[in-house]
This record gives sequence, structure tokens and C-alpha cells, in this order.
Amino acid sequence: MGLNSVFMSNKKFWRNKKVLITGHTGFKGSWLSLWLENLESDVCGISLEPPTKPSIFNEAKIKNCLRHEIADICNFDNLKKIMNEFKPEIIIHMAAQPLVLYSYQAPLETYKTNVIGTANVLEAARLQNSVRSIVCVTTDKCYENREWAWGYREDEPMGGFDPYSSSKGCAELVASSYRSSFLKSAGIGIATARAGNVIGGGDWAPDRLVPDILKAFEGGQAAEIRNPNAIRPWQHVMEPISGYLMLAESLYKDPLNASEAWNFGPNDHDFKPVSWIADRLSKRWGGAANWISEPGNYPHEATYLKLDISKVKQRFNWKPTWNLNTSLENIVEWHKSWINGENMRNVTIEQIKKFRSTK
Repeated sequence: MGLNSVFMSNKKFWRNKKVLITGHTGFKGSWLSLWLENLESDVCGISLEPPTKPSIFNEAKIKNCLRHEIADICNFDNLKKIMNEFKPEIIIHMAAQPLVLYSYQAPLETYKTNVIGTANVLEAARLQNSVRSIVCVTTDKCYENREWAWGYREDEPMGGFDPYSSSKGCAELVASSYRSSFLKSAGIGIATARAGNVIGGGDWAPDRLVPDILKAFEGGQAAEIRNPNAIRPWQHVMEPISGYLMLAESLYKDPLNASEAWNFGPNDHDFKPVSWIADRLSKRWGGAANWISEPGNYPHEATYLKLDISKVKQRFNWKPTWNLNTSLENIVEWHKSWINGENMRNVTIEQIKKFRSTK
């Protein structure tokens, strides 16, 4: 039996584990925080204020389930102080400037957060005797994108056309250097995780497909799509989170077993063009919901991007849980629950439980 099929319900391992999350106020960080609460972990989050209004962090009352620290990972002394006080066993580093288009507007901020911030986290971690396991979250966009039809494997060259993508390629190199120079000899496991385009309830980030579509539908307008033919590895946010937790557990138990890079993406049949997503969301939303193509002069974005997940399937028996239709169904359900004023903490927890129960 693969580790993934065990850990999904393995509260025995995660109960009372001291887990530090950077970026816990963000979209992915909020989902991860609630998942770890469900596993009864002792969690400390380090992050800036929630990046959007509204935010899933506030709507689902994430602050109530962890030690909440507002801090900038670019401030090394403060980061080190928090780690010294909390003494984490496991670190899941997610804090980042995560947007491609914004990286064109603020390239220095993007590099500072994604590269220097990552180095700060790893430097503070190596100075902590308590740390056993680190998962450094990057992105599928860290690869040198050649627009080819097959999936990128973990040993493909790093690259990145835009500042965001290249900063994440740099973060991969920083993690690799720390692994080789410091962490391996100290018995600390470190893995990097490269996920595709994550989608899910509670994402209000600007210039992202699903949030933009739902915002338009909510306002009774047609969604404007800038690149309907772009193909991405769409996956629900809980898919890569399940992978991050799997890696963290494996590294904790055996630091050398998974200390490398890992892709987490959907099955081949869920690599879909933007137009397919827009069509399905329109149908799921109902009524007069629709979309239109809105051509324009936008900064460069990759047209085709696909991940090869054969390594994690073979080594850990990890595989996607929800297909894309199920993911979109749950996203619309989450968003309409929010519109209706429901308890979003409970709604989010129930979706996590539903996802975990299908493993």
C-alpha cells in the first residue's frame, strides 16, 4: 500500500505535530491550515495580511485554528525569532508573490519575496534543531517552457519567461543548494513541489480565470476571457495539498526518501483549454451565465503547459482524487454557499472531509 493511501486518514502521525506554514493567509495556505486542524496538528502561520478582500482566510475564520503571525518572510530576524519561539518540526513554505501578470508590474518585489524570502525561510530552518522536514512549494511554471505537447518531468531545465516563473525557477535552485550544502548532512529532508493551476472555493485573486469568471457571473455579466485556447493542468487546491502533506510525512520518517523535486498535476484527460473551463462553469452556474473572448495586448503567458506525474504515481502511489468536473462542481457549490451567507468555515471543512473520504 502506498503512503498516500495511508496518510489521508493518518491522524496518529499528524496529531500534535508542530507545523509551520508560511503564507497561511493566502488561498492555498488557508485550505492547508483547515486541513491540518482536522488532523489535530499544532500549527503556526507566518504571512502578510490576506492578499484579497474578501478572502477565504477571513470568510472561513482560519485565524481561530492556529497561531497567527503577521510577518514578512523577507525580514530574516523576525522570521528567525518566530521559529525560535515555535520550534517547528515540519515546515511547509508557501508564501510567495503568486501572480504572473502582477510580476510584470512589480518584478523586484516578486524576486525579493520568491527568491530571497525562500532563502530566508531555509536559512532560519537550518538553524533550528527541531526541524525534520521541509516542503518548499514552487510551481509548474518553473520549467523552461518549450510549448511542447508532452508533460515536463522533474529533471527538465528550469526557466521562466516572466518574472514570476523565473523567480520560482530560482527558488528551486535555492532549495537544491540548501539541500546539498546544509540540510542533507543535518538530517533534514527537503522536497520541492511543483503544482499546476490550482482552483477551488475562496479564491479571489485578480487576473485568475476561475475567480474572474465567478465574479462576472455574480454580477450578472458575461465573463471576459483573454486567452480561450490556453491549456493548463487544472486541479482542485486539495490535490496538491494532499501531495504536500504526503511529502512532509515521508521526509519526517526518512529524510532521504523524498528529498527531491515532485510534480503534482491532474490526469491527462483533465488538461483542458480555458474555453472548456468557461463553458462548464457557465453550465454549472446556470441561468444566463456565459462568456466572451476579449482579445487584447496582454503580457506574454504560456499557451500550453503540462506536467508529467508518473514519478509520484510510481514512487508514492499518489494520484488525483477529483476529476475536473467534480472540482468545478465543488467550486460553484462553495461560492454560492458564500453568496447565501452560510458558515464558510463549516462549508470548507465539509469539502475537505468529502475529499479525504474519497481517497
